[in-house]
Amino acid sequence: MTSTTAPVGKIPFVDLHPMHEPLQVAFELAFQGLLSRGDFVMGQAVEQFEQAFAAASGASYGVGVACGTDALALGLQACGLGPNTSVILPTNTFVATLIGVLRTGATPILVDCDPETGLIDLTAAAAAVREDTQALVAVHLYGQMVSPKALLAFSAAHDLIIFEDAAQAHLAERDGFKAGSVGIAAAFSFYPSKNLGALGDGGIVLTAQPEVANRLRCLRNYGAPKKYFHTEFGTNSRLDTIQASLLNIKLPHLNGWNRDRNHIASLYDRLLAEQLPQVRPLVNHSGEGHVYHLYVAMLPQHIERKQLQVDLEARGVQSGVHYPLPCHLQPAFRNLGHSLGDFPQAERHSQSMLSLPMFPGLGEQRVERVVDALAEAIALQEQAPQPSAIPEQRELQAT
Repeated sequence: MTSTTAPVGKIPFVDLHPMHEPLQVAFELAFQGLLSRGDFVMGQAVEQFEQAFAAASGASYGVGVACGTDALALGLQACGLGPNTSVILPTNTFVATLIGVLRTGATPILVDCDPETGLIDLTAAAAAVREDTQALVAVHLYGQMVSPKALLAFSAAHDLIIFEDAAQAHLAERDGFKAGSVGIAAAFSFYPSKNLGALGDGGIVLTAQPEVANRLRCLRNYGAPKKYFHTEFGTNSRLDTIQASLLNIKLPHLNGWNRDRNHIASLYDRLLAEQLPQVRPLVNHSGEGHVYHLYVAMLPQHIERKQLQVDLEARGVQSGVHYPLPCHLQPAFRNLGHSLGDFPQAERHSQSMLSLPMFPGLGEQRVERVVDALAEAIALQEQAPQPSAIPEQRELQAT
């Protein structure tokens, strides 16, 4: 089923070169400055970036940490979550969200997603609230925020903390709020492929609460508010000075990069509606506030996704899947007691979703090529005999 025509100029799923090449001289100067100062750990660039990113996101305080997973775990811990508490979160998220909750000692309560957006189903979340529930983790998935107005109403109705997982939503906006300014705190990742990515791992927690920020500064530094004085059991999780230096250089460009992503998504929306109406993009309720870390669409159920990806690759187009197995079906978390069928919307998303190339600088011509290649690959499958169950369904049934 694979085309024998050699692709002309492959289209990668992610390409960081258009963003990084214009900044290379600035990167080199920043590194030279760091070598001259020698402040390799918790240097001046860290505090500069913490303040700048917090201000850009509408938050009062930023505390840099080593990675996004630590931002989740330490951020939740700093907000008072731990043993004898439970936390609600969606099952269709990267496992780091669930791991962050588990690292606090809290009990995770998984819930399903909205079928149109993939965001957490707040009706299902309301039904899942228990007596020991103290927080809801709102995952701003793929670059779109969960409605801040709905989250604040949920918080008031159930007397719960809202903690934002904004790892995919740098400077996203909705309802007049920016990601990181809605809940008690928010976790961000600076993994290289994020909208604002470092050249390695990195993360930050934003908060409006000084006591949360102060506790975070202790937790990330061995539980020490000052050197050799440890008030609680902490860890070593500090944002590297070199990564902070590079993020300081990239931050002023982020709004422009996000606008480009939103424009690319609009092109995909229009071309898919014209050529492939059976391929349904996730619904955008945020307009220009959606920052499209990923462009994700639902395939027709009869399409074999793995074969489709092979056929796209043969046409020079890379693609991705986010995420092929929801958290509740991951082998590592069988002890949570879930099974196939518990969260049907998330399971359907995991079987049907395909992520198309998305990065600043992708350009209109390459977006058109992606959609053309997708149309060819789908037509190729629809002309062939169909199996009784697509491979992704069989994989879920086998878990």
